[in-house]
Amino acid sequence: MAINSINLIYVLLGSLGGWAVATVLNRARARSLFNKAQEKLAQVEEETRGKRREIELERKEELHRVRAEFEKQTQLKREELSGLSKRLVEREEILDRRLEKLEKDSKELLLKERSLERDKEQIKILEERHKRELEQVAGISSEEAKKILLENIKKEAREEANQIIQKAEREAKEVASRKAREIVSIAIQRLAVDQVVESTVCAVTLPNDEMKGRVIGREGRNIRTFEALTGVDLIVDDTPETVVISCFDPLRRKIAEVSLQRLISDTRIHPARIEEIVEKAKKDVEEIMQEEGQRVVFDMGISDLPLELVNLLGKLKFRTSYGQNVLEHSKEVSYIAGIMAAELGMDPAQAKRAGLLHDIGKAVDQEVEGPHAVIGSHLVKRYGEDSAVAHAVAAHHEDEPARNTLAVLIQASDAISAARPGARREVLEAYLERLENLEKVANSFPGVDKAYAIQAGREVRIIVHPEQISDEEAERLSREISGRIEKELTYPGQIKITVIREHRAVEYAK
Repeated sequence: MAINSINLIYVLLGSLGGWAVATVLNRARARSLFNKAQEKLAQVEEETRGKRREIELERKEELHRVRAEFEKQTQLKREELSGLSKRLVEREEILDRRLEKLEKDSKELLLKERSLERDKEQIKILEERHKRELEQVAGISSEEAKKILLENIKKEAREEANQIIQKAEREAKEVASRKAREIVSIAIQRLAVDQVVESTVCAVTLPNDEMKGRVIGREGRNIRTFEALTGVDLIVDDTPETVVISCFDPLRRKIAEVSLQRLISDTRIHPARIEEIVEKAKKDVEEIMQEEGQRVVFDMGISDLPLELVNLLGKLKFRTSYGQNVLEHSKEVSYIAGIMAAELGMDPAQAKRAGLLHDIGKAVDQEVEGPHAVIGSHLVKRYGEDSAVAHAVAAHHEDEPARNTLAVLIQASDAISAARPGARREVLEAYLERLENLEKVANSFPGVDKAYAIQAGREVRIIVHPEQISDEEAERLSREISGRIEKELTYPGQIKITVIREHRAVEYAK
């Protein structure tokens, strides 16, 4: 155990010796490291001082550059301000010169105004003197001269107003005429109705010439009975196998035609049989009229028309006016009115209805007193037609003044249908009388030299004295003549009034 303790001591001594050696070695190494750190620190300080000097140099250079740039900009601004100052000085000088000129002009204007005032006073004195001299020379006072002057001014104003009115009328007529021609042409082009112009006679074919004797009867009994019952003239002449029925009334002529054809087919011809056949024929013709009225209403596309009016329409098939079949004329007016109403944005159905019924009064005008337009208006009112349609019927011949567009449309459609070439035939005496009345009305106006009715009475050309009628008065004269004709005369369609003023200057060279 003692040995072990000694060994332990030696071990401890050995350990302490190693530690001392290690300590000595560590101190030497630390001193070396410290020296190196001091050298590194000195080196870093030297580098830092060098960089600081470089930064200071760069800052000084930048400061110098900025200062130089600032001085340069300042110099430019000074030069710019100097230029502006010079321009301001120049403008001040210009304004001073202008102000001096304005003051000079103002003084001159003041002098001129004073001079003008003196001139005005002098002119006023001269005008008064001239006025007195004129009154002495002319022998009239200033009031009278003023009156004459006002009359002249009024005349000139009237002439200018007439010219303005004429211009406005021409422009309105051009626009209205162009639109009217377009609408009417569309209506006529689209119209395709067969026109039936019946004569006053019709021929009935006989199986042989022996039948003529039976038609005449013993001592003419059969023919006299037939004519008395039907109201026609039965013409039996040398025409082979033909008998002619003559009557101005198409309805009676139709009844006679049906009766005669049945008598010929029956071969039993005597007064009693004739009376029986004529009565049956009247009933058959009434049925024909009803069927014809229903067909027309169906063709025109008009619904809910009272049966009484339908029957009256059918009766118009056997009525003519100036040789024109009234039912065909009514259909044509209905077509035209419907087409024009569609072009004008109106109700085509109402226009067609009014057009078809416009002559309905002719179906009973032989039984009732009054114009057929007024009669027709009462009829359609009685059977519940619209008031506008009734008014259009009453106004289509201006028995009543037109109060709505529909009435004017029916007037125009009726005139188009009646006035087209070949639509109507006119008795020669009535035709000549109408032409004479036209010329008489035109010749009744002062200043008219000659008047001529031309183009079958569709135009009146009037020649006036140029020294009595001026161009403006010629326009007024044409309006007055047209108004007189519309008021006093009755005519189909429209009449053109042309006033001709011609001035001729003649001189002879000797």
